[in-house]
Amino acid sequence: MPITPYAVKQLHEQTGAGYMDAKTALEKANGDFEKAIVVLREKGISIAKKKAVRLTKEGIVGFYLHSNGRIGVMLEVNCETEFAASTQVFKDLAHNLAMHIAAMNPVCIAGTDLLPETITQEKDIFEAQARNENRPETAIPAVVEGKLKKYYQNNCLLDQPYFKDSNRSVNDVLVECIAILKENVTIKRFIRYEVGE
Repeated sequence: MPITPYAVKQLHEQTGAGYMDAKTALEKANGDFEKAIVVLREKGISIAKKKAVRLTKEGIVGFYLHSNGRIGVMLEVNCETEFAASTQVFKDLAHNLAMHIAAMNPVCIAGTDLLPETITQEKDIFEAQARNENRPETAIPAVVEGKLKKYYQNNCLLDQPYFKDSNRSVNDVLVECIAILKENVTIKRFIRYEVGE
């Protein structure tokens, strides 16, 4: 199936991928738009794994103040070079992440930031709940793991469904940015203020 310039442009605009990457993805997917998006995501994950060991010493502080002035967020997003930090893609990422944090109120960046005793306590609670629901003993570990995954999605920024597209996690959005910039990108820290909290 011939790949039209219009289809390449559409995929580029929707994903932020370069024109050549968009064209290659469409070719691999035989012109299927949704499959091409999957191809680009898989490529992004591969690039992110390779870049993960590289230091991120540049970046920006992103911020968001909700229109009613009652919620404000500041976060530090890092990359490898000053050039990448000055791109619109990177600035948009920082702003959108700040908006996401304002809306979704995560307690930490990743599951590894949670105290081990917190995880143990939550697992104990989930296990007790499963027993109270008379779940079979053999099913309890799977129930606990499922609830723990949901706990991460509710509390850990990278695991949360992205507020603009719940089919993607925040980590997916980060990986896509890494693929576009061809640099490692990390979220270093954030703080969220809410009046009355």
